[in-house]
Amino acid sequence: MRRSNRLTEYNLWGDLLHLVFPNNCLVCKKELSKLENHICSFCDLGLTKTNFQHFEDPTDMDKIFWGRIKINNTYSHLFFEKTKASQGLLFSLKYEHNFPLGVYFGKRIGAIINTIPAFSDVDAFIPVPLHPKKQFIRGYNQSEALVSGICEGVNDKIDLNSVTRIRPSETQTKKSRFDRWENVNEVFRVRKSIKKYKHIVLVDDVITTGSTIEAVARSIVKENPDILVSVVTLAIA
Repeated sequence: MRRSNRLTEYNLWGDLLHLVFPNNCLVCKKELSKLENHICSFCDLGLTKTNFQHFEDPTDMDKIFWGRIKINNTYSHLFFEKTKASQGLLFSLKYEHNFPLGVYFGKRIGAIINTIPAFSDVDAFIPVPLHPKKQFIRGYNQSEALVSGICEGVNDKIDLNSVTRIRPSETQTKKSRFDRWENVNEVFRVRKSIKKYKHIVLVDDVITTGSTIEAVARSIVKENPDILVSVVTLAIA
């Protein structure tokens, strides 16, 4: 009976907090129900899922790296679409200090890649690092938030130390594919600890031309030529 009373009190307290501090959908700004997280069910339906986990043939994400660098396996959760729900989601994750949003979608990604055999032997998940100055200004690395969700309860698979960014780069938004590569070439440092891994996954928020991922992967393979590198992102543009 006491346990039942405590549960009732907890639910009443939760209802009161929800009334005083309502949670709003980060896309449409409407109030969320207690069963919704960060994004309402309607806007969630507006997200275009890639369903890459069901593809037997190479995906659009696989093809990004063809002729550039060998990538073992790839997965992206959403297609990025301007003026649609995915744009608001990524903006909030990247610029509004929304670490819990990254964790939430990281969990959703983790639930899917755990069903993909090619990811079953992964030793470590490595978020694409920000330069320390940019991370200080932004407050956190959104890719770390995604990794935290993907590896929920398995923290020994998170590696935040083997790869670091040693110099800042300019924003990639309006750069050509060649300029993007020049912008991130030789900006990453890989420690010898990477040699203990056979298979790692690089995690980022969104992939466009793949220049940043390619630069990180090249730095890793240079230090550990036999390593398998896979890539996971929240969205693909």
